[in-house]
Amino acid sequence: MAKFYESLTEPLQAFIAKQHLFFTGTAPRDGRVNVSPKGMDTFRCLSAREVAYLDLTGSGNETSAHIEENGRLTLMFCSFVGKPMILRMYGRGRIIRSHEADWEAYSTHFELLPGARQIVTLAIDSVQTSCGYGVPLYDYAGDRSELVNWAEKKGDLGLEEYQKKKNRVSIDGLPTGLHVER
Repeated sequence: MAKFYESLTEPLQAFIAKQHLFFTGTAPRDGRVNVSPKGMDTFRCLSAREVAYLDLTGSGNETSAHIEENGRLTLMFCSFVGKPMILRMYGRGRIIRSHEADWEAYSTHFELLPGARQIVTLAIDSVQTSCGYGVPLYDYAGDRSELVNWAEKKGDLGLEEYQKKKNRVSIDGLPTGLHVER
């Protein structure tokens, strides 16, 4: 039932555009595997071989630490309505921060939500689809507003302090590259 592709076909990109939720998967060489849910209209297909998402400030920054260490990244979408399907993209991740040269070119693809801390890109090595028969049906009720409200309340200086305190190293002590002294 599983099928592999070298890149995202137009039907696969259309499938992604309809989803409201995706998951990131990363792991360091030694330490905890991380799986994170993402949403809020932060994902973009840039081409058949490159995708990106706007990463918002959160309680940790595991994805960044793991990508900095070894580059591996898996992204997964699954259908909760309509025809069942799971889509995974495997490849090399890259972190783009607001002070870096590529920020302007990549950030134009997104509405820069309060709390935006970096853009994560994936250079796709392969794409896999599978049946998704075991994924339950759910109705989308909307995005939560708490994260954006929290970031707005913190303000730029509050977010910077929070990121320095909570987002500089992973739970396994790996550097995330965020707020590195320049």
